[in-house]
Amino acid sequence: MDSKICDLPENYVPSENEEFMNDLQREYFRRKLIRWRTALEQENEDAIKYLQQKERSYNDEADRASNETDLAYELRTKERARKLILKITDALQRISNGTYGYCEETGEPISLKRLDARPIAILSIEAQERHEKQERVQKNN
Repeated sequence: MDSKICDLPENYVPSENEEFMNDLQREYFRRKLIRWRTALEQENEDAIKYLQQKERSYNDEADRASNETDLAYELRTKERARKLILKITDALQRISNGTYGYCEETGEPISLKRLDARPIAILSIEAQERHEKQERVQKNN
């Protein structure tokens, strides 16, 4: 799934002047996603090591409460990273099958700026705004 699509020129940045999701753009986003996933996996490993090294028996109630707060924070952070890693893996699969960069709702291209800022995006900005508006309406009813 992570096999290279093409050689990427140094300092390459996708441009609106190119054909959308050409080989260079796909390779650019593939590498960006892999770097992000690798960083998240490393953070998870570091968090596990930190939690394993942390002393678990405390005589002082304040120390115990502080430790439990730290543990809860680390677990929330790990869960968030786990979900992101799954979304990144899904995005890499979409690159492999040729659907990456296209809105899952409309089939239209997602802007390169949006993909650069949020490479796991599955909706165009317009579709995302519609979904958020619907969620607000449903929440208020």
